[in-house]
Amino acid sequence: MPAAASEILQELDRLLEPGRFDDYGPNGLQVPGAPNIETVATGVSAHLELFERAVDERAQLLIVHHGIFWGSGPGVIDAQLKRRLQALFDAEIGLAAYHLPLDAHATLGNNALLARALDAVRIEPFALHRGEPIGFVAELDGTGATLPELLSRVRELMAREPLAFESGPPRVRRVAIVSGAGSDYIADAAAAGADALLTGEPTERVMAQARELGVHFIAAGHYATERLGVRALGEHLATRFGVRHVFLDVPNPI
Repeated sequence: MPAAASEILQELDRLLEPGRFDDYGPNGLQVPGAPNIETVATGVSAHLELFERAVDERAQLLIVHHGIFWGSGPGVIDAQLKRRLQALFDAEIGLAAYHLPLDAHATLGNNALLARALDAVRIEPFALHRGEPIGFVAELDGTGATLPELLSRVRELMAREPLAFESGPPRVRRVAIVSGAGSDYIADAAAAGADALLTGEPTERVMAQARELGVHFIAAGHYATERLGVRALGEHLATRFGVRHVFLDVPNPI
């Protein structure tokens, strides 16, 4: 049986509480589509290739982490945006985006899922963004892990070679985690007693900061670190509403 799009969107808003976050763009429904949903597709970033793959899967709703609109919302529609919107309009696919709410969620969020994948025994909120925490500090079991052991686990989880600035202690017991572009939280990681910061991509200045703060810095890919949350969200909706879910992986080396 199809599920009502309105009920799915209500569940997403209830679960992720987007109103808590002063985000970089609008969360929730960005482009309306079909009123009834049989297939939900999920993906990391909204762009034409992802939309075309959602069409191929006959999805009625596409949920992404990085939406099609940023800032205060829609602006001028140029040729590129027209092509993207036309693909959604022609197939009557709705587009919903959840950015910081999906980083911050304590069970389905990118950072909590990364922490659990690293076998954390405890997590605590970390990385305030305009008053709301969006990341977690993960405490590893026992005496923690050596940096080579931690990097091996990250490499396995992300299926790519992480960039590491090895500047912290011999054993890592506490890992601060902020997926995506979280390198500016390295000072906060040090202040929170973390031995390492795990994020997606580096800034130029972070190598020196890591050395001066005595914290390992690990960049495992912006895209790679943000696949977990939106996929888990789709699986939650499939269980909750009995719809089909497909995760559309369009790998990005950044």
